[in-house]
Amino acid sequence: MNQANQHNQYQQRQQALTPLARSESWDMLIIGGGITGAGIAREAARRGLAVLLIEQKDFAWGTSSRSSKMVHGGLRYIASGDYKTTLLSVRERERMLNEASGLVNEMHYVMPHYKGKFPPPWIFNTLLRVYDGLAGKRYSKYFKKDAFLLLNPHIKQDKFLGASQFSDAVTDDSRLVMRVLDEAIHDGAHAINYLKAESLIKNNQGLVVGATLEDTASQDSSQTYDVYAKVVVSATGAWADTLRMQASKQTAQTFHKQIRPSRGSHLVVSQERLPIQQAYTFLHPVDKRAIFVFPWENRTVLGTTDLDHPPLDETEVGITNAEVDYLLTATNDLFDDIDISRKDVISSWAGVRPLISEGGDGKRVSPSKEKRDHSVWLDNNLVTVSGGKLTTFRLIALDVLKVCQKVLELDESATQENVSYSSQVFSNQTPTNPKFTALPLPLQQRLRGFYGLQLDTLLELAHDDDLTYVTDSNTIWAEIRFATRYEQVIHLDDLLLRRTRLGLILPNGAMTPLISHRVKQICQQELGWDEQKWQQEADRYTQLWQRYYHLPAA
Repeated sequence: MNQANQHNQYQQRQQALTPLARSESWDMLIIGGGITGAGIAREAARRGLAVLLIEQKDFAWGTSSRSSKMVHGGLRYIASGDYKTTLLSVRERERMLNEASGLVNEMHYVMPHYKGKFPPPWIFNTLLRVYDGLAGKRYSKYFKKDAFLLLNPHIKQDKFLGASQFSDAVTDDSRLVMRVLDEAIHDGAHAINYLKAESLIKNNQGLVVGATLEDTASQDSSQTYDVYAKVVVSATGAWADTLRMQASKQTAQTFHKQIRPSRGSHLVVSQERLPIQQAYTFLHPVDKRAIFVFPWENRTVLGTTDLDHPPLDETEVGITNAEVDYLLTATNDLFDDIDISRKDVISSWAGVRPLISEGGDGKRVSPSKEKRDHSVWLDNNLVTVSGGKLTTFRLIALDVLKVCQKVLELDESATQENVSYSSQVFSNQTPTNPKFTALPLPLQQRLRGFYGLQLDTLLELAHDDDLTYVTDSNTIWAEIRFATRYEQVIHLDDLLLRRTRLGLILPNGAMTPLISHRVKQICQQELGWDEQKWQQEADRYTQLWQRYYHLPAA
């Protein structure tokens, strides 16, 4: 490795930190680099505000890389009479399908019906007609028994009546965060990962005017920065109560916590073991909760659970043995002769949803019955947002900006052009790089959606052999090279679990000899990692993956 490459990661980090040298106050400091924080940064930057977003771990490290990957309206909200939430969610789903094709894609769902089991076809199809009406499109259809079994031979056939089909959408959630952040950065925002808001800064009146940030990118560094802003926004999801308590004048004993952390876990198996072309939704045979089995990234995903999670710290979250058994039981109950077991599991992931609790500990409903609404609070100049759904992140951002207007003047004239994903305005134009036209059409669409304005940069950077797929994944090697050069990769898990999803879909978290050797080469070329640094990162990642992204010890 040549001398020029030895300090690449250090130089990239120093460049990422340069906005912290700004002498004047920022208009907005956003704490939290998930989809909510990214959405707020995108809407604030397009209004001309000076925006700094920071994230204490990696972008999308929390819930926003561990969701069920679904962009959906929420059928269950109609069933509970909450038409408004469904209407807004369906409209956002349609917007994302139109503007971010390739990143957000339509997915068919089917609900199988069985004699004597809820819901009967007539009730479910009435619900679907309302759902289609809200979208303004006819997506749903009903399959009679024989027609459905012809296409779905593995499904349990005893007392089977037929199946209802409807449509929602699927995404890569952490890439969605990066795409929205990139739109914000294009409009002038700055975003830095591995910067922790250690404490809030208050003025003499007790109003929040900034935060002390600590660089957590390496264990050697404990550099701190005092950053001032006209308004500070906490978009830390399930961790929201921590900063709110700092901003309020209450003690830990008197502060009323609003966030109810709820864990949702998933399993990944191969398409060969469970071959499906569409998502299945059905009720778990034990507790009658809705479960999904769906295709994602050439694999099949089983999910999700919904369980109260202990108070959060800064460590990773993983699936439990009880959850593994719960998901396997549900899947094997729906499919005859498949018999999925622990040995079929490629990987797992678990995320913590920030539910806004409706009642005190003594009168709580189950996590599945809590509403998925978001809430925004203003405490002494700290604006806190939590709750809500991935699908409605843009609407959540707009609600946050309304509350920020109590502290900060906003230029609403910048919002007439309402498109969220700017490059899609020119979707008929071909990127100027000739490498693009040589790619297969599905890959062209995917790269457009994933990288937007950065697509030409990705193609220019790509070596000739980077434009091939990583084994049987949908990811090409050029994406790994682009992420290491331009997307603030600090650790190997940033690259394999969030910038790409190879750690979730390839055996051993993508650390098989052939794959890891080439990943290592790219990290050496782009980040300047020497042999010792690579080994440190590989060991750290392998331990992390085994503990939190595979299976717990039986």
